[in-house]
Amino acid sequence: MEIKRAGSQPSGKGPADWFTGSVRIDPLFQAEEPARTAGNSVTFEPGARTAWHTHPLGQTLIVTAGSGRVQREGGPVEAIYPGDVVWFPPGEKHWHGASPTTAMTHIAIQEQLDGRAVDWLEKVTDAEYGA
Repeated sequence: MEIKRAGSQPSGKGPADWFTGSVRIDPLFQAEEPARTAGNSVTFEPGARTAWHTHPLGQTLIVTAGSGRVQREGGPVEAIYPGDVVWFPPGEKHWHGASPTTAMTHIAIQEQLDGRAVDWLEKVTDAEYGA
């Protein structure tokens, strides 16, 4: 058994190559081999969002605070709120982030395949975001 105490893992800033705007990443867990699941709490300030990306084994988001937006390639931009759970299947191109006026926090859970959990792509434009 292992207990990760609150505050025992440092917060990090979302890298500018992968995010637009101010994003804080708080690590929650990283599975030990042979498990391959990891989870982070991610907080997006208003207007902040990920770049387009995919996950080789999919991703689950659990919205815990605020209001946000998600979009899969070819689909509409959709609003998300606390308590919503979003599933992106393996390989589905998507992005997620805060609404233009309200911050949003979600827990992001994904698995690694051959040591890789995400493939980052191009930035989401303001027009795609719907600012």
